[in-house]
Amino acid sequence: MSLDLLELLPDDWRARLDPLLDPLATATLGTFVAGEYDTRTVFPPREDLFNAFRHCSYDAARVLILGQDPYHGAGQAHGLSFSVREGVRKPPSLRNIFKELEADLGVPASSSGDLTPWADQGVLLLNAVLTVREGEAGAHAGKGWEEFTDAAIEALNAKDSRVVFVLWGAYARKKARLITAPHHLVIESAHPSPLSAKKFFGTRPFSAVNKALTDVGLAEIDWSLPT
Repeated sequence: MSLDLLELLPDDWRARLDPLLDPLATATLGTFVAGEYDTRTVFPPREDLFNAFRHCSYDAARVLILGQDPYHGAGQAHGLSFSVREGVRKPPSLRNIFKELEADLGVPASSSGDLTPWADQGVLLLNAVLTVREGEAGAHAGKGWEEFTDAAIEALNAKDSRVVFVLWGAYARKKARLITAPHHLVIESAHPSPLSAKKFFGTRPFSAVNKALTDVGLAEIDWSLPT
């Protein structure tokens, strides 16, 4: 059994990614992912796999925040990088993101870690690897997701309007090579993980994103979340 990954994508994203992907590699990835869902506990749930693309259409996308792979604890991952569902305890990286948001823009930390309102405004909350086994961080790295999500970055790079690419940590920062159009902006810093948070704090990424958008006549992101 295999998953037809392109068929699961929203139409607008499928049209943009299909020409950039190798059909055999994508089919191989689909077979691997289907087998993992059928035989292992895998996150996010299958129905949430492409939530990032569902909540942020290609035309609406104006910011990318890139994560590495989904949270690997039960009930955490729901297809949006760094986000957890309502009622789920916020992981340390997300708590640090909220601390920096408050220091940067004065936005108080939300009681919820659900970042869906950001996605709905055109923030593509994408992980480089879109699935993970329970309790095994990085278990699905190197299986083909990287090429799939690189294609999404390349598709955003092809947009005529500005996209702000937010790359936190060494892994994400390697993707800067895919962003070549001069009208886009890349914001790089340390990762919000507790291991590197001292270098993340004070980088003010949220105000930088909004300035980069308003500089070219695009609307700001409202980073506030229900408290």
